[in-house]
Amino acid sequence: MSARANIPVDERLIVALDVPGMAEARAVADELRGVVKFFKIGLQLFPLGGVDLARELIARGDKVFLDFKFYDIGETVRSGVISAASIGAQFLTVHGDREILTAAVAGRGNSDLKILCVTVLTSLDQTALDEMGYHGGVEQLVLQRALVAKDAGCDGVIASAQEAARLRAALGPDMLIVTPGIRPAGGDANDQKRVMTPADALRAGADYLVVGRPIIKAPDRSKAAAMILAQMRGA
Repeated sequence: MSARANIPVDERLIVALDVPGMAEARAVADELRGVVKFFKIGLQLFPLGGVDLARELIARGDKVFLDFKFYDIGETVRSGVISAASIGAQFLTVHGDREILTAAVAGRGNSDLKILCVTVLTSLDQTALDEMGYHGGVEQLVLQRALVAKDAGCDGVIASAQEAARLRAALGPDMLIVTPGIRPAGGDANDQKRVMTPADALRAGADYLVVGRPIIKAPDRSKAAAMILAQMRGA
């Protein structure tokens, strides 16, 4: 049996701390303490002390996903990943070609940090990809990049839950599939183009679900998170 099957449900929900400042980020994390165990820190907080916040959350026993989307020449990415691994985070996103992904895996070394390759952002649809010069279709591009990530030694991929079933079939049982663009049943899609409900995403083969605004903007964040976890347990 794959180790993926042993991931507790309450660790499969990752709350994106996509808020304007550190005080609000800490307030959200504090409000969700005891309900949510995994938090994502992205580019919005990175310049404001996001790494310090990551250390704080890890020190209190939470898990942290550094959504920094490293993209640079291989040696620079390798060095950056070494620094990220030293923090004790669980996940780090990398975006790029085989050389970049291989360098990221090398930088991870023997640490517990998982390298996740970004395939196609969930805010992009076929029209956007056509404008960027990719005419083969969203799913084909996601699959192509995911297979390169697997070959390069990455631990998982970031992809829409709409592609999860096809990815699971192609990647096998061990690669992690982490899906943003998750919206509870009846929720607004906002600026995401390729979205899915929590239960459907898990059934499709996703391992971790990243949720931001449906929890962050809720009047009662703990209640909103608990409702999403209930939907996940139902799957």
